[in-house]
Amino acid sequence: MVNIEELKKVIDDSGMTVTAIAEKAGMTRATLYNRMAGNGEFTVAEAAGLALALHMTKAQRDAIFFAGNVA
Repeated sequence: MVNIEELKKVIDDSGMTVTAIAEKAGMTRATLYNRMAGNGEFTVAEAAGLALALHMTKAQRDAIFFAGNVA
């Protein structure tokens, strides 16, 4: 499961707009918003793109996109 709250925190801390992040990640803004709203799953390519766009460490990436149980 994806830890959406942690992803939102990283996005907020980045100082970039959601549109800029989505473009850098190779997805549309609408797709990013839909994924964060729980409409569909992030693909591996989307997760990798977001990790690069947001300059995530491997630990951050794994904690967000490979979270076990998320409340």
